[in-house]
Formats: sequence, C-alpha cells, structure tokens
Amino acid sequence: MMAGHSGFRDSTQIVLPWKRLDGVHSDLESKFTVTVHDEGTEARIIGSPVVIKEVSDFLVHHGISLP
Repeated sequence: MMAGHSGFRDSTQIVLPWKRLDGVHSDLESKFTVTVHDEGTEARIIGSPVVIKEVSDFLVHHGISLP
C-alpha cells in the first residue's frame, strides 16, 4: 500500500509562525539543505524527509515546539 499524499507532505515540510523562528532562521538555511518559503505570517520549511527530521530535532533542541 502506498503512503498518502498528506503523510509524504508532512515528512517533507514544517509550517510554523515566523515568530517561532526568531534567532534560528539564518541557522536553518546555513546548516540544512532546506528552502524556507515566506507565506505571510508563516514560514514553510521544505526539504527531504531525512533533512526535515534533522530540522525537527534542531528546532526542538532550541526549544521550538512543533505542531
């Protein structure tokens, strides 16, 4: 059985309000191979499933809660 589209999307992106990324935004793009897309009040961080897992760990390590 193939994984659903939403499951794949969840493993390749993180959407957070910009204010949560204060202090770590520049680190994200310099340390990880991701694209940070500006969606107004939210930032969409897009990358491979492996990199998104690493970014998730990085964000949690810096006290940023994820959805």
